[in-house]
Amino acid sequence: MKSNNQLNYHIHHAENLLSSTPIILIHGLFGDLNNLSVLGRNLQQYYPVIQIDVRNHGISPRMENMDYRDMAQDILALLDELSVQKAIIIGHSMGGKIAMSLTAIASERIEKIVVIDMAPVAYQVRRHDTIFAALNKVTEAGVQTRQAATEIMQQDIQEDGVIPFLLKSFQQGEWKFNLPVLQKEYEKIIGWETVPAWHKPALFIRGGNSDYITEEYRQDIINQFPQATAWVVAGAGHWVHAEKPEAVLRAIHRFLGIE
Repeated sequence: MKSNNQLNYHIHHAENLLSSTPIILIHGLFGDLNNLSVLGRNLQQYYPVIQIDVRNHGISPRMENMDYRDMAQDILALLDELSVQKAIIIGHSMGGKIAMSLTAIASERIEKIVVIDMAPVAYQVRRHDTIFAALNKVTEAGVQTRQAATEIMQQDIQEDGVIPFLLKSFQQGEWKFNLPVLQKEYEKIIGWETVPAWHKPALFIRGGNSDYITEEYRQDIINQFPQATAWVVAGAGHWVHAEKPEAVLRAIHRFLGIE
């Protein structure tokens, strides 16, 4: 469901409407709009929920740039097309950075943000090089099945859950995400340009076993989001919403005032 050059999206209308303000769900790197469905299925009981494929992912447009300001502008253009004046933004990982970037370009139109396991900083560690290597091997091998792709990726990727996650975007021998551009723009994806202080409610949810949000980033968060609160989900890693969805939903419910 999209117009020319517009992001692909799905809208779910609320069953027991608490607010007409929609929740926008934004996935992370290598994902698509289905990644946060475990949250969307619950939240659509109370709010309209819009799930989005960000640029170069899913079936959204292919573009050469992955700058956060431009990715935030994509979301803003979609809000304009849908005549959404205010929104609550929930983003995981790269999607969390897009959410934070939106506060810089559309401060008055963002009511609250929830950032899942991501800090407003430029990361120095390249965490995805082995993933890029594995994805490129699959492409070069020209295999068509997920089983064949799995066997190739197992040579490089040992972390539980990563291969099944990636394979959600593998269809008929093709990756749904734009692999060459993601690799070319990777420094921008792990990078960050500090945003002006945004004095509205922000919730940062961290997986207790993840090192994406650490004590060293506390001041960066406070400087850019003075009203930020934090919630740590014990026993979960970076994909905290997939590993411990009930705990993540409890935090979001409390933050949004859902009884």
